[in-house]
Amino acid sequence: MVKVRLSRHGSKKRPYYHIVVINGSAARDGRFIEQIGTYDPGKPMEQATVNGERLGYWLGVGAKPSESVAKVLRTLAKVSAEAPTAAATA
Repeated sequence: MVKVRLSRHGSKKRPYYHIVVINGSAARDGRFIEQIGTYDPGKPMEQATVNGERLGYWLGVGAKPSESVAKVLRTLAKVSAEAPTAAATA
């Protein structure tokens, strides 16, 4: 089964994650199929990146997002939905 999950990078106590498409039985930081985004928990959520086109493709062919990736995507959706309305009212 193919999954969309976080792959940890960075140094000790300074995690930085790549959002990757990976075989479900592979190691957390093992060989991945495709990197589709980045997430740094030490920075604002607006700086997280996800290639929406590739994410849509992989979800369309049956890839399952992990709980942590789903949480990041929900938060990104909230941030992107709030940003235009805040700019329009300012």
